[in-house]
Amino acid sequence: MNDADSPSTLSEIPYRELELPPVNIALDRREDGTLLLTSCDPLPEFDPSVIRSFTNNAAKHPSKLFLAERPPASSGNGWHELTYGDAARQIRNIGDWLLSQGYGRETPLLILAPNSIDHALIRLGAMAAGVPVCPVSVAYAQAGGDLARLRHVISIVRPALIYLDCGEAMAQVIIAFGDQCTMLSSDPQAITEGAIAVSELLQHLPGPAIATALENPDPDATVAYMLTSGSTGRPKAVIHTQRMQTNNLQLAYAVLGRALGWHEVMLDWMPWSHVAGTSNLLAATLFGGTLYIDAGKPLPGLFSETLRNLKEVAVPYFANVPAGYAMLTEALEQDPELCRIFFSKLRLILYGGAALPQHLQDRLQRLAVRFTGRRIAFTTGYGSTETCSGILVIYYLTDKVGIGLPPPGAEVKLVPMGDRYELRIRGAFVTPGYLNDPVKTAEIFDEEGFYQTGDTARFIDDNDPTQGLAFAGRLAEEFKLGTGTWVAGGQLRGQLVNALAPVVSDLVLCGEGRDALALLGIANEAGLREVANEDSSDVEELRQHPRVQDYLRERLDAHNRAHPGQSTRIGRFAFLNGNLSQERHELSDKGSVNQLVALENHAKEVDALYSNAPNDAILILEPFGT
Repeated sequence: MNDADSPSTLSEIPYRELELPPVNIALDRREDGTLLLTSCDPLPEFDPSVIRSFTNNAAKHPSKLFLAERPPASSGNGWHELTYGDAARQIRNIGDWLLSQGYGRETPLLILAPNSIDHALIRLGAMAAGVPVCPVSVAYAQAGGDLARLRHVISIVRPALIYLDCGEAMAQVIIAFGDQCTMLSSDPQAITEGAIAVSELLQHLPGPAIATALENPDPDATVAYMLTSGSTGRPKAVIHTQRMQTNNLQLAYAVLGRALGWHEVMLDWMPWSHVAGTSNLLAATLFGGTLYIDAGKPLPGLFSETLRNLKEVAVPYFANVPAGYAMLTEALEQDPELCRIFFSKLRLILYGGAALPQHLQDRLQRLAVRFTGRRIAFTTGYGSTETCSGILVIYYLTDKVGIGLPPPGAEVKLVPMGDRYELRIRGAFVTPGYLNDPVKTAEIFDEEGFYQTGDTARFIDDNDPTQGLAFAGRLAEEFKLGTGTWVAGGQLRGQLVNALAPVVSDLVLCGEGRDALALLGIANEAGLREVANEDSSDVEELRQHPRVQDYLRERLDAHNRAHPGQSTRIGRFAFLNGNLSQERHELSDKGSVNQLVALENHAKEVDALYSNAPNDAILILEPFGT
């Protein structure tokens, strides 16, 4: 056995060298038990304008690669590349076209398209012209759907233009909204249906108007309306400004700095309709880096594109969700050449969306040690659409799962709630509110102007705050059993995902209005094969394999012994039939589970869990019935 394969020696192996600042925080305690947590270090001065920073970068290194995307496999294997100089020219053309047509702050542009070079140019061109954008997940326009969520968003944002590149759904979007909005597209099919070609904007000859706009950007004007996930209600449009965006990125850079490699090379798939994906695009824009747009996703049949890209693009920093790391780890263990390239420059691994199970961290670290002789630092943090992405950061070496500490420029208020704290945030990165929703806007701020996140946290070590905070559940995910007992749903689900790894990738927690808790597990095929010790492709057979069932019973029995209360113990378990779907809105673009929608869409499977005559596929841990 290699030394790195031994858990006892893995923790003794040093990390690949990183430039990290010392943890320097202040903790103030109020008489009512409220805590104020801040960094003692100042945030360095910076230009609050994204678009001005971009034009400065373009002037400094016009020939440097800014964006690259790979065309469909059928049309070749190379990358379509765009330099800073060419991007700056095309952004000016788009911006001036918008201004020449009379568009401005009161005429938003809705973007219904996947990540692409044209998407980025449209977005930055609108920013240059002062036209707010609202990027929307292409799942909102799935072919054959009723477009209800898209209609809701359009009723809030009231766009004057729509840039669309959403495949088969384009025609129905044009039919539904073509009389309300001007349509823009890069797709010839959409153009024939009535959209203006983006090439027309790119070839527009700019006049003095765009030069004036670029010389005098307003960093406090609305630049984007970013949509909340809608997992706890209908999506809201969160107001973003350039000052918010730059502040959010600069505070992360202040603590992780060069380790992030935002000024170097990135490869990322996360959708720009979400703040996590947007932050990677803006980071390259702000710090002068190169972003390779990854068309892969951490979903069956789509992740192979990410693996193909990782064999060509070595990155110093890599970000993904836990489901993506599960797929990546399996691929790395089977492909030494992929390992060699992936770890060649890697300094930092970031995970988001959920906690990364310890067994995955250990497997990745063993691979890192085998190919580099060192461990790789893991980081994550905490943020929301209302804060422009992460504003708590792990910027210290640790193997404890947490959400970090505030970097310079962020203030955290911790309001006592039993054995945990309600998390509130204040800083220049916080939204001024929701578009056209003054009631909801007023509700999210407390009397001191702190944004009330709706989440809870606790210290990893009450006696040592420098070890950081750990997530303790989302208040909106808490629910009552039929007995009146409250369940901290988000926190409990996270614990159970870790406990049942690797045979499940995620869980749907059931029990609201019922007398006991039960689980629907989302199967992880690679984990099933590992536990069953069978090289089978029959997922149903693997799910019911005796070794898998024994593993589940052992882990759930251990959980119930450690958590015997009614709000934590699990009565039954069953695997979900099939996988959750983005098309049915059960999964967000970044792969996290929308618990409310999943429960609604799989109501029959939930009812079967609670049946007085459960079927053989249900693992019974303790008796209960309807």
